[in-house]
Amino acid sequence: MPMQTVRTTPIEGQKPGTSGLRKKTAVFRLPHFLENYVQSIFDGIGGIEGKTLVVGGDGRFFNDDAIQIILRMASANGAVRCIVGQDGILSTPAASHLIRLLESDGGLILSASHNPGGPNADFGLKYNGKNGGPASEAITDKIFARTQTIDCYKIVAADNIDLSTLGTLHIEGMAVDIVDPVSDYAALMETIFDFDKIRALFAGGFTMCFDAMHAVTGPYAHTILEDMLGADKGTVINGLPRSDFGNGHPDPNPIWAKELMDTMYSGAAPDFGAASDGDGDRNMIVGPGTYITPSDSLALLTFKAHLAPAYRAGLSGVARSMPTSRAVDRVAEGLGIPCFETPTGWKFFGNLLDAGKVTLCGEESAGTGSDHVREKDGLWAVLLWLNILAETKTSVAGLMTDLWATYGRCYYSRLDYENVDSDKATQLFGSLRAKLDGLSGQNFGDLEVENADEFEYLDPVDGSTSAGQGFRVSFIGQSRAVFRLSGTGTSGATIRIYLEQLQTDANHLDDDPTQVLHPVRDAALELSDLAAITGRTKPDVIT
Repeated sequence: MPMQTVRTTPIEGQKPGTSGLRKKTAVFRLPHFLENYVQSIFDGIGGIEGKTLVVGGDGRFFNDDAIQIILRMASANGAVRCIVGQDGILSTPAASHLIRLLESDGGLILSASHNPGGPNADFGLKYNGKNGGPASEAITDKIFARTQTIDCYKIVAADNIDLSTLGTLHIEGMAVDIVDPVSDYAALMETIFDFDKIRALFAGGFTMCFDAMHAVTGPYAHTILEDMLGADKGTVINGLPRSDFGNGHPDPNPIWAKELMDTMYSGAAPDFGAASDGDGDRNMIVGPGTYITPSDSLALLTFKAHLAPAYRAGLSGVARSMPTSRAVDRVAEGLGIPCFETPTGWKFFGNLLDAGKVTLCGEESAGTGSDHVREKDGLWAVLLWLNILAETKTSVAGLMTDLWATYGRCYYSRLDYENVDSDKATQLFGSLRAKLDGLSGQNFGDLEVENADEFEYLDPVDGSTSAGQGFRVSFIGQSRAVFRLSGTGTSGATIRIYLEQLQTDANHLDDDPTQVLHPVRDAALELSDLAAITGRTKPDVIT
């Protein structure tokens, strides 16, 4: 099995986004494309000779073939060991945990997260560092720089190895350990939550529906919810991972998780509903007839986290991404703990977590997590909700009523305009940037602008600065609109507009969110000239 040095040239379009490199699957399958990027990762992190890596993915189309290439390249580049989830499967939070548990030198995670999978859909790859978290901007800059100068990659000529059987194999002296993808993660969850209390909850007749969306969390949910906690068989639906996610879109929101939403809004709804995404790092929470926004979920988990064993001593702090609603800010103030506002991208939470400044983190895009790993974690969030429900013996709606009565309600919505022409998207954001300084005092619709800025983040741990992170526009009367270009798509541009309105009047905590946010939406659309610039008159997705 000789090591080969293959001559190559740089390939355009290999700049990592907010969480690694995502492209159409067909692009990743082009000659040298994956190999160039993998070699650039190895070179960008300073080489992998003598190192140990964790490797796994969400099982989407091309997952297995890509892992085989990565393993042969890791061997050729001098790695001594790769730890691979059985059948190539590892949820993103489980991979983060393995990196930390086994003190490896980082890992390669194959996923395009909540994007669709299949030969005509999306694929992705990212490097996570020794702390288990996404690579820092400094590292991704080095990886990208290497993609622009690469002239060769190293790979061992070898047959594919069997990823289906637990045990240790070898590729030219490099050990490949095939491990159970679920067991270590499940053991970690037992140290965080009161499994006995949650078992008693289910034993008492509590019912639940968990939609795995034919994605990676199916095996984890079957093991933890049904086998370990005693939830009824059938609690987990769409639990078999498929390479095309059942020809669906594994994004846990009311649009794509329609089967779950139909169940939870039916006359026979279970007590609790939840869903996770393609790689297991996002979550959606639903009560009977009650959808919980990710921003409200983060606020509720912060409010009640002390009811779970791992957080009984209290939280050191909490962090949210800039577009996430300010509901958690109000909870943090009430608890007397700091709340940090970061750019979108879990890597920005890593320094705060490692420095012990925060315990919980969350993003409006359905990602929440804590210091148990360095990634967002969908099933962890579901288990924390279950632990809180078991302790309080109340309903999902009851918990939200308690939160809003204490801190007020931040009505919230996100509008996604997908596959927008990139030039038009650039024009829109350029126009917004040019307007910022003169917006204060101007009226749009029924609202007057209080202040506006382009968000720039100063990391309180390492002093690094991240500029150009989206536009914030606050209106008089506790409302806000945020404009941001998403970095998670694989074609065109996705424009996201986030709408928020704080309500503290006890008589208006159960109003129709659409009506409450209508003035903010009108003001945001008028201010941005979105329809005139892009030709779009309605969003593709509203959450």
